[in-house]
Amino acid sequence: MIGRIISHYKILEKLGEGGMGMVYKAEDTKLKRTVALKFLTPSISDATARKRFVQEAQAASLLEHPNICSIHEIDEMPDGRIFIVMPCYEGETLRAKIEREPLEVEEAILVAIQVASGLSKAHEKGIIHRDIKPANIFITSDGLAKIVDFGLAKLSGGTKLTRTGTAPGTVTYMSPEQLKGEDVDQRSDIWALGVVLHEMIFGGTPFRGDYEPAMIYSIINEAPKRVRNSCPDIPAAVEYLIDKALSKDPNARYQTSAELIQALQSLIQQPGLKSADADACEAKLPPSIAVLPFTNMSPDPENQYFGDGLTEELINALAQ
Repeated sequence: MIGRIISHYKILEKLGEGGMGMVYKAEDTKLKRTVALKFLTPSISDATARKRFVQEAQAASLLEHPNICSIHEIDEMPDGRIFIVMPCYEGETLRAKIEREPLEVEEAILVAIQVASGLSKAHEKGIIHRDIKPANIFITSDGLAKIVDFGLAKLSGGTKLTRTGTAPGTVTYMSPEQLKGEDVDQRSDIWALGVVLHEMIFGGTPFRGDYEPAMIYSIINEAPKRVRNSCPDIPAAVEYLIDKALSKDPNARYQTSAELIQALQSLIQQPGLKSADADACEAKLPPSIAVLPFTNMSPDPENQYFGDGLTEELINALAQ
C-alpha cells in the first residue's frame, strides 16, 4: 500500500490497525494536506461489517465538535473496498499515554470533561458511541481530546447491527446492560467514561478478570474496586463521582453527559486536588491472584473443555 495513489490520496505510511480497519497516513494531492485513511480490514468482508463501517462515517459526519474526530469523505476503491478520509492529528492515543504512567488527577478530569463534551454533542444527535475506551480517545499534541471510531455507534431509529446473542464493544468498558444484550442509551457511554476516568487516575480498571467470563461476572455482579482505602490522598469526591458513573442501575448514574460535565467541573474546584499522588496509590494497591488456563495433556483434544471448565470454576470460586 505504501506509495500507492488511491483516488487523489498518496499513501505515505501505516499508522495502525484495529478490529474494523487499517489506518494509513496519506497526502491529499489536491488540497496539499496530510490526512488519515481508514480501510475496512480485508478479512472482514461480510455485508454487516461493511454496513457498520459506512455507519461510522455517517454518524461522525453528523457531528461538528472540537472533541470529535471529523470526517472529510467516504469513498470506494475499484475492488470494492471502502475507506474513510479523516484529519491526521499529531499526538497519541489515551491508551499509549496511560501505559506510560497514570495521569495526574486534575489532568484526568480535564480529559474526561472534553470527552463528555464530545459525547454530549453526539447524544444530542441521538448517537450512542458504545465503544468509549482509551484506544478510541486521541490526545493531540495541543492537549485536545478527540473521540474517534464511531464504527459501533447506534443511531436512534437505525437498524441494529448486532448479531443475535452478542454485544458490540470492548468488554472491559461495557456497561452491565450492554453485556446483557439489552437496549442501551447515553448512560452506557457515561458508564464507559467512568471506567476510563478510573483507569486514567489509577492505571487499572475498576473491574478485573484475566478472562472475558471473569470480567463479565465482575462488571455485572461486583462493586468497583475501593481505591481510597489504599489511596487516602485522592479526594472522596473523585471516588464518589466514579462510583456514581459506575452504578449498576442506569437510573442511579448521571443521566446526561451535561450532568456529568457539571459534576466533573465541580471537582476542579476541590481543594488539594493537585496534591493527590496517583503514582503512590498504584504502588499501594493490594496484590491480586490470576488463574492460568489448564492445558489438555491427554491425546484426545476433545478433553480440552475439562480444562476450560475447571479454569472458569476456580475463577468463580475465588471471586466469592
